[in-house]
This record gives sequence, C-alpha cells and structure tokens, in this order.
Amino acid sequence: MPHTLLLPTAQGTLAPYTLRGNTPARPAPGVAFNRIAYSAAHVVADPLATVDPWLTAAIDWDTTIAYRRHLWSLGLGVAEAMDTAQRGMGLDWPTSLELIRRSLDAAKDFTAQGGTALVASGCGTDHLDIDAVKTVDDVIRGYEEQMEAIEKLGGKLIVMASRALARVAKSPADYERVYDRVLSQAKQPVVLHWLGDMFDPALAGYWGTKDVDAAMDTALGIIAAHPAKVDGIKISLLDKEKEIAMRRRLAPGVRMYTGDDFNYAELIAGDGFGSELFHGQSDALLGIFDAIAPAASAALGALAAGNTERFHALLGPTVPLSRHIFQAPTRFYKTGVVFMAWLNGHQSHFSMVGGQQSTRSITHFAELFRLADAADLLEQPDLATHRMKTLLALHGIDA
Repeated sequence: MPHTLLLPTAQGTLAPYTLRGNTPARPAPGVAFNRIAYSAAHVVADPLATVDPWLTAAIDWDTTIAYRRHLWSLGLGVAEAMDTAQRGMGLDWPTSLELIRRSLDAAKDFTAQGGTALVASGCGTDHLDIDAVKTVDDVIRGYEEQMEAIEKLGGKLIVMASRALARVAKSPADYERVYDRVLSQAKQPVVLHWLGDMFDPALAGYWGTKDVDAAMDTALGIIAAHPAKVDGIKISLLDKEKEIAMRRRLAPGVRMYTGDDFNYAELIAGDGFGSELFHGQSDALLGIFDAIAPAASAALGALAAGNTERFHALLGPTVPLSRHIFQAPTRFYKTGVVFMAWLNGHQSHFSMVGGQQSTRSITHFAELFRLADAADLLEQPDLATHRMKTLLALHGIDA
C-alpha cells in the first residue's frame, strides 16, 4: 500500500506526498567495473557517548566500519577520513588516524574472505595549530607527520588540500615546493586533492591564485614533474568544463577522479577524447556515492558491460538529489549524506559529530526525501517513511 505523508514545502505550507516506493537497483553479482570508483564515506557518531558533541568526536566504530563493508560489497572503494567523514568539521586527526587504522584492518579481513576492498586515506595538515603555522616548512612538516603515520599502516595516500598551506603560501612556487617534497617521499602513487572553496572557504586561492586556469597550470606542472608518483587527481570545483579541460592535459597514465557532485554521470561516462585512455573519461572519488551507493554500483556495472543507456538511466535520476544535497552552503552536504544513511537503516539515529545534523532545515530534508524516492533510493520505504515522520514530529509537524 502506498505511503502518503504531509511534507513541508519551500512556500512554508504542508502538502501531501505519496511515495513511489521503488527500491534501488542492484548490480549483477561479480560484475567488474571499468572505472575506479571511490566513495568518500561518512562516520557514524556515538549518540550515547558522554561528551560535548560540538567539541569531541565520539564514533560508533562498529556501525562506521559496517558501512564500509557495505560499500565494498557493492564494488565501491572507500576514500577514508575525507571531508565526507567531517574531516575539519568535527573529526580531528587522532580520531581520523584511528578510523584509517580500523578501515584498513577491515579491508584486509574483507579481502581475506574473497572480496575486493580498495581504501585510500586522507593525508593532510589538520593536526597543526593553524595560528602557529608561519612558514611553508611548517606545512611540509605537517604533511610528513601524517604521511608517516598512514604509510606505517600500509595506507595509500590522498594528499588533501591544506588550509594551512592556503594561508601561508605567497605564490604558486610555495605550492610547488610543498608538493615536490610530499611526492618525492611517497612510498606509492598518491591521489592529489583539489577542493574548491565552495566546499571549504578556507581553501580559496589554492595553488597560489584565484584564477582557476592559472591554478590548473600549477597543479598540472606539479603532476608532470612527478608522473610516477601520482595515481590521479580529484577535483571538486562543480564545473564540468574545467574538469574536462584538465583531464585532457594530464600526463599519460594519470587519472582524473571526478569530485563533481553536480555532473558526475556525464563525466564518468566520458567523451572518448584522444587516444590516451584517461584523457577521455573520469574515474570517481565522490561523497555522493555514499548516499547513492546501490545505484552507483548498478550503473557502473552497466557501463562496464557496454550498456551506456542503462548507466544513464540508473545514475541520471540521482543527479537532482545530489545537487540538492550539495547545494550552497556546500560544506554542509555531509548532513544530507548521513540523513540518507539513517533513512535507509544503515544507522539507528540521525545525530552527527559536531552536532552537524542541525545544519539543514526541515524543508531541505523534506525535499531530499522526495528526491530520494524519485530516484528509487529508499532501500526500505516503510522504515524511511517512519523515520521521516519522526523527524517531522520533532519539528511540530503531524504527518
């Protein structure tokens, strides 16, 4: 029987909404992808911990790791301890390192049971007191400390954009110096990470300039100087034309990992440009894949099977949802990701590290619910409806 409930609208009224109630498509068992696809994964807070949730990160480790096993079971890799995990917005470095350790241990266990479990882990400078960082050498030291800790665990690095570097760098040459040191020391090829200021205002002017084309030149020059040490670069600029322009200029063998949560479907499908494989398509390192994991997996399976029409039919309807979750202020998108995990029964509560569940309005959640249903992403419609009604009741709405 269809579920109908009253949902708030952008006009400040209540309107009935009847669910489609279609559950997500699932990939065929054993399908291998022809793209590398990392999902940046969220963390599950421990709501029973006796801490101040705005100040101290308390993690439900069992549920957090169980969600990573869920992602691996769908063929997706895990980009660990990234901004989707609230890195820099409630998740501190000691807790991030523990998360990385537990994720790598779980990946080994998953692999030992016959599965495949890709993990790449965020390496940054967020443990530094940013007010005490005065020089580029301080930034280099910060990167080296996290690199050593992650590589000691056997982890592959995602070299995250650094707020400290954005603050103290005087020119593109300072970025070149830092990344030259980092890449020269990396034990295995890394994924570079270019996060636009819509995701983090403290990263404005990254690569030494606010001119995106000039910044791209600097990043490409760094990659060209160290092609054997760079697996790829993830860019999150929410500008598909910039991403396409950059991927066409990458050194041979270096991947473009799309971080464009607005245009990922067409960027992953690719345009077939050039003879160098990676210049005409994007792989993926996306926060939205956490929220749409079954659809993403099924779509990537269809793409690998040569069924591009099915790929777009599955992934296309998720794009309006993603654009809603990542709407400005974009940095609050993590709230929508965790809300989806709660609706779909992957955690028992809707509370977040840093109290971040409060960053979006009830009208935002109502529209998210509609869009998730429209994209066939509610895994258990009965449960999702019950939980949506619970949230509405907390806001004084009898649905």
